[in-house]
Amino acid sequence: MTVRKLPSLNALRAFEASARHQRFTLAGEELNVTAGAVSHQVKALEDELGVILFERLSNQLRLTQAGQRYLAVIGDAFDRIESGTRSLYVQADRQRLAISTSPNFAAKWLVPRLGEFTAQYPEMELRLDQSELHTNFIREEIDVAIRYGEGPWPGLSCLRLGDEFLLPVCAPSLIAFRSVKEIADASLLHVNDRQGWTSWFAEHGEPIVAGGGIVFNQESAAVDAAIAGQGVALVRSSLVAHALQQQRLVVPLVQNLTFRQGKQAYWLVYPQEGEIDGNVAAFSNWLLQAFEKDRQFWKELTGK
Repeated sequence: MTVRKLPSLNALRAFEASARHQRFTLAGEELNVTAGAVSHQVKALEDELGVILFERLSNQLRLTQAGQRYLAVIGDAFDRIESGTRSLYVQADRQRLAISTSPNFAAKWLVPRLGEFTAQYPEMELRLDQSELHTNFIREEIDVAIRYGEGPWPGLSCLRLGDEFLLPVCAPSLIAFRSVKEIADASLLHVNDRQGWTSWFAEHGEPIVAGGGIVFNQESAAVDAAIAGQGVALVRSSLVAHALQQQRLVVPLVQNLTFRQGKQAYWLVYPQEGEIDGNVAAFSNWLLQAFEKDRQFWKELTGK
């Protein structure tokens, strides 16, 4: 049997902590040892490896090129050890699922439907983390993430959930539009800039430069404004499907519109770690069924 040739774990911990803090003193405080002990462990590690890992400056440490390369390896290894250890702490008789997704998708698609999932799986404890940033599954306590983009992504298990398209929506009280030109004359609600509406008008044969109206930096806010009757919003279909099904919103001129799918789609992503976890499998199956219901709704609504 081959014997692993590994440096002292204490020395590796001293090196990793020193690299993060850039000082032996702070590393020692984290590890509950003296700065001298940390310095001694790092020096012993350098002697064993035959390379210098730090430049010792007057008031801080600076990684050498060799130190930077070694930190990438050791940091990743510690992250994986921490992740694997944390998973062992989960009590076997309790089911937990931590989900990450964007604030817009959470507010307008996931949260309104989560009651259906919890009714099917009342024993499962859910945690919803809302963030625009992509999840780092090693560093964060997240089991699955719902991403919108051009997947799949390397190094992750990626399940395509559904496509996306833009469409105009408004409150039922504003439905009396007879043409795309009349929509252009209405109060328009914008997301990030006014270019979206301008492009949409061009696609429907009206070279109109959209002007006026509120510009929102969050799509969910534009949806809320449309529900409140403040104008017509041009938004992603997934974010208004629930409100349309509840008849809080309507699609003006629905039979005369073009619905063009983009390259981006919704994906469920999670780490590639052998067999799929039972909680993840339950959630992914529920998501697929929910997105399929939405697809059937769009077919009935648009006739396409």
